[in-house]
Amino acid sequence: MINILLELSPVMQAFLATLFTWGVTMLGASIVFFFREVKKGIMDALLGFSAGVMIAASFWSLLSPAIDMANSMNMISWLVVFLGFFSGGLLLFLGDKIYDLMQKKGGKKDNTTSHKLKRCLMLVFSITLHNIPEGLVIGVAFGSLAYSLEGSNLASALTLALGIGLQNFPEGSAVSLPLRREGYSRKKAFFFGQLSGIVEPIAAVIGAILVLKIQTLLPFLLAFAAGAMIYVVVEELIPESQSNKKKDLMALFTLIGFSIMMILDVALG
Repeated sequence: MINILLELSPVMQAFLATLFTWGVTMLGASIVFFFREVKKGIMDALLGFSAGVMIAASFWSLLSPAIDMANSMNMISWLVVFLGFFSGGLLLFLGDKIYDLMQKKGGKKDNTTSHKLKRCLMLVFSITLHNIPEGLVIGVAFGSLAYSLEGSNLASALTLALGIGLQNFPEGSAVSLPLRREGYSRKKAFFFGQLSGIVEPIAAVIGAILVLKIQTLLPFLLAFAAGAMIYVVVEELIPESQSNKKKDLMALFTLIGFSIMMILDVALG
């Protein structure tokens, strides 16, 4: 299986990896067919683990290679990496603000179909907005394999996709379960739940192509992806996992995720 992946282009590798992450989103959304609720402890453990993976990947798979490549191109490495990192986080910050404005305009509660549809679309939009940079992250990670950067290898890219995929499971259910409680049929709740993940393969292909076509953009894009990931981790994953009563156990899952990603990056890099 690994040999087959190695023979594929980085764009196809990124596309297949994000088909997996979309599949996990679908899996998360599909629990609406079986349960009305999912144990919070399981969801929080997945989020904590994914947070650890993404924090480690943001440095060893993204920021460190970005600095090395910027230096090799005689760029001002700290400035390029700062601009990329901050831009990635700022994009999601602005996306959150846009979503908040949409939510305020959607404001008053009523029982009309149009209002229910509006709430549904806003819920899907918020999750989709965060999935676009995650797809870009995977695309950039696989695209950078073409340049044989230190710390950039297939194992770390696959583990990054796994970490992002795991946190997509709660995201899928976070859309489908509330919609089911609001009276949507199981099929409709599942459809909207999985819909939020469909942007990841598209964004991954775009990210990989950008990296391959415009090499000088790679340091910026790697740092951009890292900034987007750290924002998601700090804004969503860690706060949600730490809302669990067993905060110490959730923190341990974060450490486990970080350690696994760190070992893969350092040992195999």
